[in-house]
Amino acid sequence: MNRTTRPLAVIAAFGASLVVGLLVTFWLVGGFGGVAKPAAIGGPFQLTDQSGQIVTEKNLLGRPTIIFFGFTHCPDICPTSLFEMSEVLRAMGPDAGKVNAYFISVDPERDTTAAMKDYLSSFDPNLKGLTGTPDEITKVTLAYRVYVKKVPLKDGDYTMDHTALIYLMDRNGKFVRPFDLNRKPNEAAEELKRYL
Repeated sequence: MNRTTRPLAVIAAFGASLVVGLLVTFWLVGGFGGVAKPAAIGGPFQLTDQSGQIVTEKNLLGRPTIIFFGFTHCPDICPTSLFEMSEVLRAMGPDAGKVNAYFISVDPERDTTAAMKDYLSSFDPNLKGLTGTPDEITKVTLAYRVYVKKVPLKDGDYTMDHTALIYLMDRNGKFVRPFDLNRKPNEAAEELKRYL
């Protein structure tokens, strides 16, 4: 092989391996006649709401559910998201009681049921706060594929990095898609009503 054909052979070999790799990946995700399965989000959990009542995945059945994971010491994203969820619930009027709306803590160390009750008093009464033991919280965050990381602060305190999606679940407790709050509350409410 001379000096001019060697680079062409290397490029051809690289191209062929890239095509084979893409074809194998496509096949693994069900691209050849199969149906690609959506990521499994959700699953069994047991938590406690701000009134001390046990809530499990069975409570999701029979009505649509919106879920936000956060924590009461969150400086901005959590209160903003909960305010926006409250606005959607208010826009639903009497249908708000036909929807599950949950705020699940990712900070069980500080977010007791009492802390959740006090924090949620500023938001729509249909919004329930769920907390639990560290193991219970880990189980639900893994089931919902929520990123959570405890971040130490200089003063010895800490904050929590976490996924900031609103999860929309259907009447069967199955994940539909992230619920978009970047629109007028009545528009979001209308979408939610379609799942009643």
